[in-house]
Amino acid sequence: MIVPSIDLMEGQAVQLIGGEKRAIDAGDPLPIARRFRLAGEVAVIDLDAALGQGSNRELIEALCREAACRVGGGIRDEETARRWLDAGARRIILGTAARPELLSRLPKERLIAALDARDGEVVVEGWRKGTGRGILERIAELREHVSGFLVTFVEREGRLGGTDMGRVQAIVEAAGPARVTIAGGVTTAAEIAELDRLGADAQVGMALYTGRLSLGEAIAAPLRTDRPDGLWATVICDVHGRALGLAWSNARSLARAVETGRGVYWSRSRGGLWTKGESSGATQELLAIDLDCDRDALRFVVRQAPPGFCHLDTTSCWGELGGLPALAETLRARAASAPPGSYTARLLGDPALLRAKLIEEAGELADATGPEHVAAEAADVLYFAMVALARAGVDLEAVERELDRRALGVTRRAGDAKPGALAGGGSGDG
Repeated sequence: MIVPSIDLMEGQAVQLIGGEKRAIDAGDPLPIARRFRLAGEVAVIDLDAALGQGSNRELIEALCREAACRVGGGIRDEETARRWLDAGARRIILGTAARPELLSRLPKERLIAALDARDGEVVVEGWRKGTGRGILERIAELREHVSGFLVTFVEREGRLGGTDMGRVQAIVEAAGPARVTIAGGVTTAAEIAELDRLGADAQVGMALYTGRLSLGEAIAAPLRTDRPDGLWATVICDVHGRALGLAWSNARSLARAVETGRGVYWSRSRGGLWTKGESSGATQELLAIDLDCDRDALRFVVRQAPPGFCHLDTTSCWGELGGLPALAETLRARAASAPPGSYTARLLGDPALLRAKLIEEAGELADATGPEHVAAEAADVLYFAMVALARAGVDLEAVERELDRRALGVTRRAGDAKPGALAGGGSGDG
């Protein structure tokens, strides 16, 4: 699959040829990241930090909030590595600092070792100095300590001349279970498909920035189908991971979906493109596209507009969906126009009452015993917490994103209660 790349210098997205000559200034990287994130993880490389001439730290932290980023450039010690892991980087890329003694102190599943090679020889110091060591030798030394390798063919980097397929098979075999990503010269969808067949991903920059390769083509490249009509089954899910329905895609509809950022599919009945919500208003903002393990089905993650996905005006093709997302949607609607006299309206209009109920119900949950009692008290706490979210205009998706971000942290804190929080005792069964 494709891993789109954003290289940073002086706060701007750039593309270099051979790691030296600046060929493209692409400007603000934030809108680029929002577009690239449709494909999955995005590689973000701080060239300034790598060259010891500055840092793009605040910008990369912002990018990590916009997309699932694998971050590299200038990560040379444990403190810096942990800082990026805590900041929300899905994975970090270490170059010359990728040594077993450092890697062993970090979570293996979050580590990628970057190996830059010119004609099979590992090079360092900005690709200027040869090490006299082969790339397969370095992979053998590090594969027990990382979950992936980023292998850059320096002589092809930024030149749009195709990548070195002849070396890929041996690299993938040497890496074992560690996933290999190949960079340097990848230009066509056919190359991405071939790399995927060999068990490797393609990190692509220049071809995307120059328009030689479209993001839609790159995402579709590994897909295959045994259907006579050539379509791919497409499961549509909401931002909470709940299935809304099933549709069909082909290369044309997928390209249009990526281009417009909307839910666009192929209509089997009409034999043409179908943009969800174009006539009904129930539009979809496309957030992510995932390929399944067999590369014959897709998942579209969308932000679905009311009343929902189904033509019967329900949330999904299986009817209405419940749970916390349904409660959040109900409370958000009531925050806009709550029925007069309802308890929710009273809570929304009385912050002191809402605060008191949050404290009261949290205490009752803390004192609850037995599964049913705990479940009931937890439901109370969640209800009042969701009212607080609706009152502040914060959606459940934002809370889930924050929880996911915190789950990526590796620095453990004591988590002690604030002074005075333990003095109140229980609040009864209420």
